[in-house]
Amino acid sequence: MKDNILPDSSEVVEVVQLAERYPDVSTAVRAIEGATRTVTEVYLLGSTGTVPEAPFEEFPAVEKVVRVRTSYRAIGRHENQAEVLGFEFNGLHFSQDSFHIFAGLCAVDSLENTERMFAALKRVGLQTTRAGAYKPRTSPYDFQGLGKDCLPYVFELAGRYDIKVISMEVTHESQLDEIEGALRNAGHPTGVMLQVGTRNAQNFELLKIIGQQQEFPVLFKRGMGITLDESLNACEYVASAGNPRIIFCLRGVKTHLGDPHRNFVDFGHVPVVKRLTRLPVCIDPSHSVGKKVRALDGLLDIHHATAQGVIAGANAVLVDFHPRPKEALCDGPQALLIEELEHFVRDVELVRNAYLERLKLHEQLGSRSV
Repeated sequence: MKDNILPDSSEVVEVVQLAERYPDVSTAVRAIEGATRTVTEVYLLGSTGTVPEAPFEEFPAVEKVVRVRTSYRAIGRHENQAEVLGFEFNGLHFSQDSFHIFAGLCAVDSLENTERMFAALKRVGLQTTRAGAYKPRTSPYDFQGLGKDCLPYVFELAGRYDIKVISMEVTHESQLDEIEGALRNAGHPTGVMLQVGTRNAQNFELLKIIGQQQEFPVLFKRGMGITLDESLNACEYVASAGNPRIIFCLRGVKTHLGDPHRNFVDFGHVPVVKRLTRLPVCIDPSHSVGKKVRALDGLLDIHHATAQGVIAGANAVLVDFHPRPKEALCDGPQALLIEELEHFVRDVELVRNAYLERLKLHEQLGSRSV
């Protein structure tokens, strides 16, 4: 629909009424909020192969009719016909053109370490972080996270240090209520982006529930041992349930071909995901590399892996830091030190600027190539 046509408008009602005259066709209406405009999209579902486009194009309020030919109905680009808007959340913009660094604690383990981390983020100018309260683990005897008990001080500290968005993994639908309640009690000092971890990449009932709520956007991690197509279809579960505010995160795939890294780094798929979908793309070098090892040039492997994704156009980086990695209760060996934060951020900024320079070069010279 055209600008400022809201989902409950009479113009949308007319389009829906026409669509539902066709046999075996149902509709879904969603509003997508971008930085400069809100777009209302009307989806025709079911036996739509014989539904003509012309009657819908005749409505004055209809901007464009897109024939969906791929499996990613809600998140797909559809041969570049679908508009790519991104979304706004708590004062920050997330899209295929934006860039953010989510540096922080893989798992919250104490108030003291959380405050040290947030204070360090403020010093280097970051307003996005990661802070795990709920942690699914391979062994039932490993640390599972502090859960709802840590939420009050995590949110209070986030407000104190001007952290706008916290990426926080959830493993069960009840945790959404715990997060919402703690945010409300704290006066909403920050925003939470629900993180779907790789172990829940195909937990379809959880994905539907996360998609049905509208308060929190979603950072979805690719499944560790499934195809890219399967992971994108999992995102489609979230979007088709009503929440299109999704960031897709590449975090490496499980295969011994990636040894000696923890997982095989899949950051070459950054431009692929951006081509196939309208989703911003994040990379997680910490869980891809899985250890702190230094290359012969002096830089850490995590720096090099991050650069691979950022130079390819990644829109976000999710990376582990900890004040005392040896004391960390989850993924300590891969966590960078707080004193390494500024170097990491400046290095990433340098690579991001190089990517933007690549785009300028393409504008100047790319038209000459076929």
